[in-house]
Order: sequence, then C-alpha cells, then structure tokens
Amino acid sequence: MMNDIDGSVEKVGAVAAESGTAGKIKNGTAISAGAETTKAAENGKVAEAGQTSAEPRTYTIREVARQFHMEPSALRYYEDQGLLTNVRRNASGQREYEECHINRLRAICCFKNAGMTIGDLKKFFLYESNEPEHIDEILELLESRREALDEQRRALNEAALHVQRKLHFYGDIKRSLDEHRPLPDWKYYKTRKYSIDC
Repeated sequence: MMNDIDGSVEKVGAVAAESGTAGKIKNGTAISAGAETTKAAENGKVAEAGQTSAEPRTYTIREVARQFHMEPSALRYYEDQGLLTNVRRNASGQREYEECHINRLRAICCFKNAGMTIGDLKKFFLYESNEPEHIDEILELLESRREALDEQRRALNEAALHVQRKLHFYGDIKRSLDEHRPLPDWKYYKTRKYSIDC
C-alpha cells in the first residue's frame, strides 16, 4: 500500500514538472509554482497595505490664524510679500500650511515684536537662504535691531520709573488728605530712584 501511495506522489510530481508548473509536494498533493507565486503576491499586497506612510501634518488658514492670534488676511499678506513661500493648495483650492510655515511664522512674529519692518524681514530671510555669502549682512541687521531694542528698553525703564515716582507722590497725597496732614511737595519725589517692580 505505501509503495502505491509513494508511486502516485512521484507520478503527480513528474506530471507537474513536465507541465512547467512544478512547485511543492505537500501531503501528497502537488502545489504548482504559479499558485505559490500568486499567494506570495497576495501576501505582499497585504504587507504593503499594512505599511501606511506618515503624511506630514497640514493646517488650514483658519487654524494657523487662530494659533498665531491674527487674521487670515495677514497670512495672505505675508504670502504676497514673499515671507511665506511654497504654500500648496488642495483640490478645493484652499491653502495648506505645513510645519515649515509654522516655524517661519514663529520667526516672523518674534522679529516683528522686536520692531523689524516687512522690509527688514524680507532682507533677513533672503540673507538666511545663503548664510555663508550674507553672514556680514545678517550680523549687521541683527546688531542694529539689538541697539534699537536697547534704546527702547532704556526709554521704557525711564518711563516706568517716572510712573513709580508719580504713584508714590499721589499715594502720599491721598494719605495726607485722609490723615489731614500737609500735602507733600513734588520736588522731593522727582529725583528719587525707585525699583521698577515696587
């Protein structure tokens, strides 16, 4: 009996080999190479389906405007001025902002708070696109802005000190009125040094 089974298996394998579809013999059954190839291809498709490539996060114009507390028109203006570049549009024609645009907007807001004009920003980003060639211009632009900020800081400190003198002066006037004492003289306050935090 075993000889008969072995002979049948050998015959099946021989027939499969002659027909060009030889593959594997499993449990006495011939599995053609074509079937193996089809199964492998199907398994490959399943594997590919499981491998989802991570798409970069995109933001709508309203999402970006809300994040930076500005109007959507400001974003369109920055794009028109060349400060925001390569803003793609989706199938509906709506702008799609990526992480690179978020980073650029952070820089724009920071420099604008430091007093840079649109012209200054254009220069800076132009220089930044080729730092080795424009390193002197970058340093000059930033140094001039630092000097301007230092001057503004000194002016603000002096203004803050003056406000503190006035607060102390009028606070003493109120206490004098409440306590029916003579009113203080401003000349004793105008040269006093106060901490800005007090």
